[in-house]
Amino acid sequence: MASSDVYLTKEGFEKLKEELAKLNRQKNDLSHEIGEAREQGDLRENAGYAAARDKQRFVLGRIEEMQTKIGNAKIIDDLAVNKDEIRLGATVTLLDEASKNQVEYTLSSADATDPSLGRISVDSPLAQGLLGAKAGTKVRVKLPGGEKAFEIVRVEYK
Repeated sequence: MASSDVYLTKEGFEKLKEELAKLNRQKNDLSHEIGEAREQGDLRENAGYAAARDKQRFVLGRIEEMQTKIGNAKIIDDLAVNKDEIRLGATVTLLDEASKNQVEYTLSSADATDPSLGRISVDSPLAQGLLGAKAGTKVRVKLPGGEKAFEIVRVEYK
């Protein structure tokens, strides 16, 4: 399987490392749980053992996935990017042309999204419609609820 670069913000990278540490703690807890279930005798009829083994397989798969992402991570804050254009890591201030409301979003990797903090995935329909645009331009973005027009007020990299 060929590895591919994973572009992350510093925050996204730290979040992945935190999740990996949490998964490793879960793995250790599950090993202990499996050991206790094994001591209870007949494993064929031990639901606790079967459930713990299933969960262990899931956790081990997630650990492998996180390790691969971390190993292939390229921190975008460290890369030379055109600071005039909207890219991963940009904080964008938009004016909704229909409602005249101003909104601000930060485009982040999928692992670091938090809509309550205004962090949206770079893979979202809104972000995809904004990528490459510059401050002062107007864009039309196809969203699940229909097309919307925005004026890009400001593009910042914080």
